[in-house]
Amino acid sequence: MLKDKFIDHILYEKRYSPHTIAAYSNDLDQFVSFCKGNYDISSEKDIDHFIIRSWIIALSEEGISSRSINRKLSSLKSYYRFLLKEGFIDTNPMQKITAPKSRKNLPVFIEEDKINFLFDEVNFGEGFSGIRDRLILELLYATGMRLSELVNLKEADLDLVNQTIKVIGKRKKERLIPIIQHLIVLFTNYLEIKHQQYNNNIVYLFVTNKGEPIYHKMVYRIVNNYLRQVTTKTKKSPHVLRHTFATHMLNHGADLNAIKEILGHANLSATQVYTHNTIDKLKNIYKQAHPRA
Repeated sequence: MLKDKFIDHILYEKRYSPHTIAAYSNDLDQFVSFCKGNYDISSEKDIDHFIIRSWIIALSEEGISSRSINRKLSSLKSYYRFLLKEGFIDTNPMQKITAPKSRKNLPVFIEEDKINFLFDEVNFGEGFSGIRDRLILELLYATGMRLSELVNLKEADLDLVNQTIKVIGKRKKERLIPIIQHLIVLFTNYLEIKHQQYNNNIVYLFVTNKGEPIYHKMVYRIVNNYLRQVTTKTKKSPHVLRHTFATHMLNHGADLNAIKEILGHANLSATQVYTHNTIDKLKNIYKQAHPRA
C-alpha cells in the first residue's frame, strides 16, 4: 500500500497540521485493515467502489456517526486523488461514492450575560497562573483563534504598539487579528510578571508555572474549569469560545466577511453556520416586538 507516500505528500508539500495528518493516517489505517481483513487485495488497484461502500456500511453498523464517516471518506478522497495524480491508479473509485447525509449541529456558544459574569465576577487569582488563565480565556473570546493557534503563539507575534497579534493558522497561513485596549493592559501585566519569574529567552507567549510552553490539554483544562463555573452546557472547550466570539460579533452587527478573515476560514460557507444562531435571536426579537407576532 502507498499510504506512506501520501503522508509524506501532505506533510512536506501540503504542510497539513500534525493533527490533520494524524487523522488522515488513522483513517487510512482503518480502511486498509478493513480491506485486508475482508478481501483478497494486494494493492490499491484491487479496491473498487463496492469495497469502499461495504466499509461505509460496516462503519455505520458499528454505530459511527455520519459526520465521522464523512470525515473518513474525505481522507480517502484525498488519498485517491493523490494516487490518480501520481499515476499509481488508472481510475478513482471514490467518484462513485456518495457520502451519507449528516445532521448539521449548530455551534455551541455561551450566552453574553454568562461571559460577562465570567470576566466581571469570577475570581482568577492575582498570581501568575491566575493572570495567565484570565488572559488565555479573554484572548480566545476576543479573537476567536483556535486552540492550536494560541498554543503556538510567540512573544514576537504580539504587537502592543499597533494592537495586533499574528496568528499562524491552518496550512501555515498567517493573519493579523486586532486586539482591544483591555487586552493590551492584560498583556502588559502578564509579560511583566512572566519576565520577572522566568528567563527572558522563552520565545513562547504562554508558559506553564514551570516556565515551559503551554500545551493543548492544559489550555483545555483551564477553559473547561472556568466555563464550568458559568454554564451547564456539555461542551466547555476552547472551540466553544471561538463559536461564542463569532456568534456575539454577528449578533452585534459585524460583517460576515470580517468575521471570516478574523477566524481564518478559507470559505465564507464555514462562517455562515453562525448566522443560524443570529437568525434565532432575530426571530425571538421579532416575536417580542411585532404587534401581530
